[in-house]
Amino acid sequence: METCRSHGSTAIDWGKQIQSLVEQHDSNANKMTLVMDNLNTHVGASIYKTFPPEKARKILNKLEIHLTKKHGSWLNMAEIELSILSRQCLDRRIPDQKTLKTFVMAWMEKRNNHSFPMNWRFTTEDARIKLERLYPKINL
Repeated sequence: METCRSHGSTAIDWGKQIQSLVEQHDSNANKMTLVMDNLNTHVGASIYKTFPPEKARKILNKLEIHLTKKHGSWLNMAEIELSILSRQCLDRRIPDQKTLKTFVMAWMEKRNNHSFPMNWRFTTEDARIKLERLYPKINL
């Protein structure tokens, strides 16, 4: 079984989540658009690993999947922000949902009232070196 150690997830876990999304949360949708990072489990093969082929095909036919770039995607920014939330606000026992909501709203208000821009250090030049095979050669 494939395990993604950094997220504590497996292909089958992801497959079950996608099934729940398709069949329970919005079963009337003709097509769902998913925008996801390039995690190794975020592929159609994970659905086939989880379900018989007929069911897997039915689930996948409802999906339009877009994977973000591995470096510099907006999902990276969201993951960074959630990590900060976890460290600054959720690093303690919170007794109930009402208190959780109060803590998160106060944290969010503070974050929104102060400028905390992302400082990307992965430049276009870095990308051209690291991802050379993706950039076309242009002779001027």
